Amino acid sequence: MLKDRIYYENAYKKTFRARIVSDGADSAGRPYVVLSNTAFYPTGGGQPHDTGTIEGVQVIDVEDVDGEIRHFLDEELHSKKEVEGAIDWERRFDHMQQHAGQHILTAAFVRLFDFQTVSFHLGKGLVSIDLDVEDVTAEQLAAAEKLANDIILENRPIETKWVTEDELSEYSLRKQLAVTDEIRLVIIPDFDYNGCGGTHPSSTGQVGLLKIISTEKQKQKVRVHFACGGRVLQQLHRKHEELSAASKLLSAPEDGVSSAIERLLTSHHALEKSLEIAKEDLLSFEIENLLDNRNGSIVRASFTDRTVQELQKLARMIVAEDDSVIALLVAENEGRLQFVAGRGASVGTSMKLVTAAVLPHLNGKGGGNDAFVQGGGERTMTAEELLNVMENAIVN
Repeated sequence: MLKDRIYYENAYKKTFRARIVSDGADSAGRPYVVLSNTAFYPTGGGQPHDTGTIEGVQVIDVEDVDGEIRHFLDEELHSKKEVEGAIDWERRFDHMQQHAGQHILTAAFVRLFDFQTVSFHLGKGLVSIDLDVEDVTAEQLAAAEKLANDIILENRPIETKWVTEDELSEYSLRKQLAVTDEIRLVIIPDFDYNGCGGTHPSSTGQVGLLKIISTEKQKQKVRVHFACGGRVLQQLHRKHEELSAASKLLSAPEDGVSSAIERLLTSHHALEKSLEIAKEDLLSFEIENLLDNRNGSIVRASFTDRTVQELQKLARMIVAEDDSVIALLVAENEGRLQFVAGRGASVGTSMKLVTAAVLPHLNGKGGGNDAFVQGGGERTMTAEELLNVMENAIVN
């Protein structure tokens, strides 16, 4: 029976002895053993499996397969029938803290706002619950966090009880249960009554502390990320290291980092604007120079490492400055050739003549309309040779 498993009888049991009743390997070749009883919790209900050792061999995964608890090992176990198991207590207690914290936070959202939790995930860094609402305010998050920590500070007992389906009516359950036999309730008196198969500490005080870290929208739900117990300290250390590093980079005290970043952003935006003005001025000089050196009605130029977007902008500015010219521009980028051809408003020649002539030479692709085309392809010729092909297409 489920309730006879060691991890349910005593969640604080760190070592145990049991018999190997069977062994084998899964489809991936992972060896496993099945024991007569176990303190190793298998993955389930949002809580990850325990790890540890059996006779010194590492347990890397624990799964419940049709009621059979399989302990997957990093190597085959060559031992007598009776073995000693030892769970990784630090990992187990962390999971107990996080899982109990989830019960408390979920119950806080229900009690305060009737926000139901529809899923729970216990990750390596943070824990998350998905609330069945489309939006949660900062004030609601703060209120739920405060109530959760009040319950933790009160150090209420966390009880477990096995009940029958007929006995469920005696309890004010937070949500309807999916199971009908071997029902296990986890109870925080006068606060939360819920069916759960996970491991939990014996009192709320052992959760230590709960901190909501962030939220995100998730398919018309709100996902709340949080941490409990030792993980709160880990988050604090990590954030302090980031804040300290930012403080040093900005040459500002830690409590002045946000102000320093705001000043830096203001300066950055001003520099961006100045740079954009400088670029426009340079383009104006470049356009003037190109028009001064045109060959009749054709302005042609080649460049290196200039994007096709830059070519397009330059060509449009040229024909806007003088609507009687045709702009032919080519750039060589990473071993490829790209081109742009544009005409002024008073020119009747179709620029499609350029793409029709050029693309077969480059094994390339391109497109556009009668007034403006662009394209590119393989570097089968020099940029100057490509310009000659383009010019011949519209002159001849």
